[in-house]
Amino acid sequence: MSFFVLRRLPAVPLMACLALAVTACATPAAAATPSSPAAAAAPRLELPRPTGPDPVGRDLLYLVDEGRKDPWVPESGPRRLMLSMYYPARSTTGAAAEYMTTEEAASFLRRKAPGTKLPAEFISGIRTYAHTGTPPKKGRYPLVLVSPGLSLPRASLTALAEDLASRGYVVATIDHAYESSGTVFPGIGLLTCEPLCDQPKPPPGGKATITRNRAKDVSFVLDRLTGHHPAWKRANLINSKRIGMVGHSLGGDAASASMLADTLIKAGVNLDGTISATLPSTGVGNRPFLLMGSQSDHVPGKDETWDSTWKALHGWKRWLTVAHTEHNSFTDLAIPKSKLGQSAPDTIAAERGIAITRTYVAAFFDLHLKHRKQPLLDAPTPANPEVTFHNP
Repeated sequence: MSFFVLRRLPAVPLMACLALAVTACATPAAAATPSSPAAAAAPRLELPRPTGPDPVGRDLLYLVDEGRKDPWVPESGPRRLMLSMYYPARSTTGAAAEYMTTEEAASFLRRKAPGTKLPAEFISGIRTYAHTGTPPKKGRYPLVLVSPGLSLPRASLTALAEDLASRGYVVATIDHAYESSGTVFPGIGLLTCEPLCDQPKPPPGGKATITRNRAKDVSFVLDRLTGHHPAWKRANLINSKRIGMVGHSLGGDAASASMLADTLIKAGVNLDGTISATLPSTGVGNRPFLLMGSQSDHVPGKDETWDSTWKALHGWKRWLTVAHTEHNSFTDLAIPKSKLGQSAPDTIAAERGIAITRTYVAAFFDLHLKHRKQPLLDAPTPANPEVTFHNP
């Protein structure tokens, strides 16, 4: 399914340019290729500014699991993962972090918006607030792992990652080889979801197989971040006793599966993800878990996988739905979709959906990883009328 569908217009009207907050406009024909002059004048989108007190730094980390062959393309060699590591910084020195590479953005548009004339810079040029090479703020911080939906890149949850880092967390967003619209791996090049997503039949075991493989990936990542010989140069920032995980769509499914596979993960969040890896009757032990999804798809009785998961959860738990949200309202990708006028008329504003997601996810981890009271999670609030609490 296409991420968004663009109307074919002979030119972009001036008012549309203003609505997109562009610095300049070009006709679709002129913007057909990333290398065209019009690419430099692509609409300039930006993420919401992080709400925490700290500046944000970002490193890239390439990990190779030599002990496992890639489950989707075994002939390609070992399992490969690409991470963005966000952390509280001392300042905003250093270069602005790229949202994704131009090559990754072009691949994203080919898969999610086929047939459009948008330049890759429409996506790769989205403004972020993290900086590369900036020194970290001294301290040890909880670690939050972030897993995107199937065929979506790790960049799709950048706004959430930056916000958590600004609030005093180390955040690792993970791209799994052959599971995103396109990820550039050092020395390898662009790997896309085609070998997995474009097959006539799903892998044996369906999406649960993908989820279980992600859980193995996550355990490997934790070992490389918190083990005796960490792969990340700033691993001393991580408090390994305070680790959580949040995922969107299949990544949300992977959050609960990863908690089953690795007890280092103390708390988990599923953002609008159907759960294919069924939990046992013991759930995830007594560890806390938050289900947060769209009101249209995830009220009690609508998604039986959430109904059964809710019954299996025995620790602290909450089930929240957000009115007028779409599947991507919990991600950055709501921004280009809404700016292009492709959201349904009653869909929540992209920035508002992201703000709600940030607020409740941060409150959840503040409660369970930092042990700070969070009345926001006790009951509905007038400030967030879109959010409904369920207790079936």
